[in-house]
Amino acid sequence: MREVRTAFRRFWPLTCGDRRWLVVIVACVVVSALAETASILLFAELTDHALKAGSLSAFWGPAAAWLGVAVLGALVGYLGNSLATWTAERFVLRLRAKVFRHVQDLPPHFFQQHRRGDLVERLTGDVEAIEEMVVSGVVGTVAAVFSAVFYSAAALCLRWDLALATFVLAPLFLLAARRFSGRIRTAAQDERVADGSITSVVEESLGNVVLTQAYNRRRAEEKLLDREARAWMKASVRGARLGEMYEQFVEVVETICVLTVIGLGVWEISAGRMTLGQLLAFAAFIGYLYPPVRNLGRLGLTLTAATAGAQRLGEILDAEPAVTDPADPVAQWPVRGRVGFHGVTFGYPGSARESVKDLTFTVGPGELIVVTGPSGAGKSTTAGLLTRFYDPAAGVITLDGVPLPHLGLEFLRENVALLPQETLILNGTIRENIACGRPGASEADIEQAARAAAAHDFITALPEAYDTPVAPGAAALSGGQLKRITIARAMLRAAPVLVLDEPTAGLDAVAARQIVQPLRRLMSGRTTIMITHDLSLAPDADRVLVMDGGQLVETGTHAELVGRGGVYAGLAGPGPQDTLVLFPTSG
Repeated sequence: MREVRTAFRRFWPLTCGDRRWLVVIVACVVVSALAETASILLFAELTDHALKAGSLSAFWGPAAAWLGVAVLGALVGYLGNSLATWTAERFVLRLRAKVFRHVQDLPPHFFQQHRRGDLVERLTGDVEAIEEMVVSGVVGTVAAVFSAVFYSAAALCLRWDLALATFVLAPLFLLAARRFSGRIRTAAQDERVADGSITSVVEESLGNVVLTQAYNRRRAEEKLLDREARAWMKASVRGARLGEMYEQFVEVVETICVLTVIGLGVWEISAGRMTLGQLLAFAAFIGYLYPPVRNLGRLGLTLTAATAGAQRLGEILDAEPAVTDPADPVAQWPVRGRVGFHGVTFGYPGSARESVKDLTFTVGPGELIVVTGPSGAGKSTTAGLLTRFYDPAAGVITLDGVPLPHLGLEFLRENVALLPQETLILNGTIRENIACGRPGASEADIEQAARAAAAHDFITALPEAYDTPVAPGAAALSGGQLKRITIARAMLRAAPVLVLDEPTAGLDAVAARQIVQPLRRLMSGRTTIMITHDLSLAPDADRVLVMDGGQLVETGTHAELVGRGGVYAGLAGPGPQDTLVLFPTSG
């Protein structure tokens, strides 16, 4: 139960905005339990005075009262259940938003360590499990407690001696729940992990369907899914069996209790100490009493199972962002675009080596520099540091002379535009994909950016023009066309500093040539840092920086470096070109 209390304390504050509604729900629960109690007493009165005596006149009063109580109970029950559902869904909405907001602040290496499908499962199934503990669990517990108290009190009023005799078996329900709770929690945890694994396998397989088909991996993927599905089935069946064992056990105990009541009641009636109506009412109270007590035990099992989801969500919420906003950021100013790296050293979390070592260089406003070097040299790490996905372990990076940690993250990223190696496309229309570069941009601004990116002509040739839907991996547009859409997005952002990470990666020679002019227009007037193996634009650069092993080993113009015959001369010579991912584990 310690885990339940810990999880409850952690997530209960999220009910802050709805606690007044929880009070209303509890009031509805109390009224409903009272109405049920009154109905049973009125049934006893009808039995003794109307049914047993065969008196129609004695029927109307209790019948009318019973109907009124039933209508009141139905209205209150509808109100309480509707409010409970609404409150529960609001809690889910709030919790999911909290976790999702936190996830978006986590560094890239977090997503390399966790499968996307598993993260999706945590944001769906695990969130709902916590709701069952924090909201539905509270409402269910209150309902069970009040129902048990009212039915017990009524039974004691009718025959306290018989009631005490039947109450003796009630603790068996709670003891059984405690006995089963540990094993059910383990099964629930295994089932949730397996759920995440299945989602991951399906998501990854669908995302790599071309690879699966091209390399005849269909059977391998099917075996992988079958393995994860069997693990899920095993955990699910184990949990279901344990739950069913508990249910059947308490059914037997409840039957013993009811038979005991009936047997004692028959004895009392034969001795003239109890009426038939009293016996039926007493049996009804006992019959109504055990389900709430049983529900309390079942709620204990539900809460125990929910701790598995709480632990999995806790892993996400306990993960610390790599960078945070400063407590007192410097005032915003019109950024000119001077970028400086001063003795910067950085290694990725969990990596034994440093990806960047004592890196020092400056870029003036409007200047274009090309950063190149062998794979793993630390080039793309430079982009991640400048956009502040990470902070360096040593040294400082500045924008217009101001250290980046002193800037608000939103202000920094509004003034440093990143065009990553991957062509990142959102689910939506072409217009929406371009407009996300500057939310609220006018139609004219969007079209102007598309024209500058040489995208307007092919966009307007599409049947739905700017309203054409696109999606990640969609085959409706070519790689070069999608790349020009992302260039239009960067142009619309109009940031004074531009970081291009392998802008021609993944494009054939024709597509690469088609984006050269849009790239030139994009870079015009901006401080530009281009990270690339494709050195076709290097002659246009003011300087070329050559990195190797995380260090800056050469610097100069294209012509100067070629003439020296060093590392750069080897890279600029003939031979196959390779590409980099945006955030490798090192380099």
